[in-house]
Amino acid sequence: MNEVTHLKPRRRGRTRWFIAGAVLVVVLGTSSVVILTRVSSATPVQEAAPPPVETAEVVKADLREEEEADGTLGYGDESTVAGRKPGTITSLPDAGATITRCKPVYGVDAKPVPLFYGTLPFYRDLAVGADDGADVKQLEENLKACGFGGFGAPDKKFTSATAAALKKWQKSLGLGQTGTFGQGDVVLAAGELRVSALGAKLGSPAQGEVLKTTGTVRSVQVKLDAAKQSLAQQGAKASVTINGKMTPGTITDVGRTAVEGKDGAGQDDGKPKITVTVRLDDPAAAGSLDSAPATVRFTKDVHQGVLAVPVGALLALAEGGYAVEVDDNGKRRYVAVRTGLFSGGKVEVTGSGLTEGMRVVTTS
Repeated sequence: MNEVTHLKPRRRGRTRWFIAGAVLVVVLGTSSVVILTRVSSATPVQEAAPPPVETAEVVKADLREEEEADGTLGYGDESTVAGRKPGTITSLPDAGATITRCKPVYGVDAKPVPLFYGTLPFYRDLAVGADDGADVKQLEENLKACGFGGFGAPDKKFTSATAAALKKWQKSLGLGQTGTFGQGDVVLAAGELRVSALGAKLGSPAQGEVLKTTGTVRSVQVKLDAAKQSLAQQGAKASVTINGKMTPGTITDVGRTAVEGKDGAGQDDGKPKITVTVRLDDPAAAGSLDSAPATVRFTKDVHQGVLAVPVGALLALAEGGYAVEVDDNGKRRYVAVRTGLFSGGKVEVTGSGLTEGMRVVTTS
């Protein structure tokens, strides 16, 4: 596109009116009428200087196309801890408490039920003579982490050394030193837990729901349309807005299972959703809130090193398309432009002779 002088931006046309030198004023009662006459070309008038205009620099920038989705700040989905040990519940943690490996989660018959880390459920009792298995290795890994070793590197074999370490662990908890491990002797989780709610009371039977837990790190979960899954890439950055404050985050998990979608009123909106988890880069940015609505911006596209001007610099042309008004030290000229990506109040532009550093007239 070439610079042209015949461009007619729609926003520039103005008709100036002045009060004529001879103005007829008619006073009737309490009313008055002032008649305005367009200035004749033959009438010499001292026209006021045009007001100064606001200009902005043409810059090179990286523009991002983004899409927003609603989310919720919290500690993630809840999990239920069910008691597997017969007896009576005699101690419970406080809601909101954080529990780490080897520490008691709750108590049964005045004996602690501690937390072990792992992902393979303990599906059988273990003792000397048990078949080799990954559950044995998981038990030994936890015993060693709690300070009770002596069996060498954790492996799949339950030996007399494993039983000896188990007896020492049982003694430290005030348990019977049997050297055998029962399926309900511990609570198993992938990592440390936060107690979100209590499901039982002191004196309740120990077999059944005891409490609910979540992870310990606050994050934002977004129910994203499954059709837009490509917006969220694990490890990619996203911006999160909580209580009007924007903070950066990192996408830590992108769901692969779509579920029935709900709208803001909780009604089915007919669009399958996946869950996307975004962890705040600065956890303190959310303050002391345990839960809050949030907005997440995902980046769809990035145009790097493009010429950009404020959106307010665009002039709609009568013949179609856009132009910008270049200001060269007070001399103004119009340059037709093609627009590209719009982002953050700026727009990508290309035009003949338009270069970085030029100044353009703008309304914002």
